[in-house]
Amino acid sequence: MHLELPKARLESFRDFAKHYLMIVLSILTALGLEAWIEHAHHAHSAAEASARIEAEMRANLDQVDRALAQDGRRAERLAAIRDGLQQDFKAHVPEATIVQHIQAQVATKNFNLNLKWPTLRHEAWDVAVADQSASWIDKDRMRRYSAAYASQRDVSTSLNMNLALVMNGPRMIDMLTDLGSGDVQPRDFLHVVSQMATMLDQAQQNLETLQRHLRDALPTPVAAHR
Repeated sequence: MHLELPKARLESFRDFAKHYLMIVLSILTALGLEAWIEHAHHAHSAAEASARIEAEMRANLDQVDRALAQDGRRAERLAAIRDGLQQDFKAHVPEATIVQHIQAQVATKNFNLNLKWPTLRHEAWDVAVADQSASWIDKDRMRRYSAAYASQRDVSTSLNMNLALVMNGPRMIDMLTDLGSGDVQPRDFLHVVSQMATMLDQAQQNLETLQRHLRDALPTPVAAHR
């Protein structure tokens, strides 16, 4: 900021007061203009960051909706197979007959876990945090954004934990190998199918939680695809 000092000689206190007032007004005007420009810049940066974040969250929500739809169909099929086997065992159906039931259930389709997990992007959020434009976004909106991205991290961590706790990977591979060779053991098959159904149920619950957080974070309701 540059101030031009008066070149004329000040003859009276009135002249001094007038020039002093002009200097003060010039300083206040310059400071106000600078503050307005900075505010406008921050508001523009916040609006751009919000637009990128919300576009990213809408894309993530679409991925979650698609995963829930596919996993839901797979979970229903596995649950039906599991429940049918349990009924066979309760009714003391001969093992050879149970094997026939298993082969009939899985013969027409590729049988596997086939868990669909969405690709959850977070680049727009990371950029907004890194360039500090996130600090200029409205606080209430920022809380919703933060909760949604925290939920994304949590569900991914939870999936990995559930896979380790619920699924026996080598056992599932062995069962699928036996299934392919036609030498499946019914009770082993029931155990693995139960693990797969439980894993899909857990994944769906996690994704439904994330789905709610993403919808809550967006400014307008987004219709579900399910």
